[in-house]
Formats: sequence, C-alpha cells, structure tokens
Amino acid sequence: MRDVLCNTSPLLYLHQLGRLDLLPDLYQRITIPKAVAHELREGMRLGHAVPRVEDLPWLAVEEVEHASLLRLVADLDAGEREVLALAAGRPASLLLLDDGQARRYATMLGLTFTGTLGVLLRAKQRGFLDRVSPCLDRLQALGFRIAPALRASVLELAGEPAR
Repeated sequence: MRDVLCNTSPLLYLHQLGRLDLLPDLYQRITIPKAVAHELREGMRLGHAVPRVEDLPWLAVEEVEHASLLRLVADLDAGEREVLALAAGRPASLLLLDDGQARRYATMLGLTFTGTLGVLLRAKQRGFLDRVSPCLDRLQALGFRIAPALRASVLELAGEPAR
C-alpha cells in the first residue's frame, strides 16, 4: 500500500460530515506533518469542529526535514507546504489536498493527489458509502466550494443523477 499524506481540509471536512472513518477504511494509515496537527489543535482551541489527532490511532504525525526551505512558497499555509515537502521525499505517495494552489504545486512536482471529493468517490466505488450526493450537499452547506460542473462530474462518476 502506498503512503497517504494528508492536509488539514480533508480531515476537517470528513470529520464534519461524520465520515472520518472512510480514511482508515480506504487507506489504513494516514500521515500528516506536524503543521497539520498544529492547525487541527489550533482549530479545536478556537472552538471549531475538528478531529482530535490523539484519538485517531490510524493517523501518524511526522516531522518535516528542511521545512525552512518551504517558507519560500508564501502562497501556501504551513500545513500545505509541509505535506508537499513530505511528498517530495516520497514521490510514490498519494496526497489528500483540496487547495487549488497546493494542487498546482503538486502537479509541478509530479505528485499524485486527490481530495475530499475523490475520497468520497472512492468510498462509493468500494461500497463504504451508499450515495455521494448527500455528502456534497452537506459539504456545500459547510462552505466547501464545488463548482456546478465539478459537482455534475462527481455525481456522474458516482453513477448518481445530477439535479
């Protein structure tokens, strides 16, 4: 099984959907850099609905070597920079990223990635999720931006009718 490295937003949104269980079901073990663990703890401190890192036995937190070099990428937050840095040392890994700019950097680095919507699609394909459309509705209610064309594409790939 390939390494799966995750940024904050897929953990946050899957937690808020009540479907964080999909990550260990699909990938067994997820690795996050310390910056992502810090972002989750900070979100909890501020009262946001975020998962508690210590309660997720399938989640490993790793230190990123040479993280200071990543400060040059000023248009990404610390979690995104550190996930990309971990992945650069593991080019066969799968990244879970939602941010468009982080995905552009991942593409430039030749890295493979998916995001929250990709996780939901894979869960449906593997039988862990009956329908994707209620999850998309809930994500949009939570403020997750999904362009109409992307929503239609996701529903088509899931074999569900678009509304």
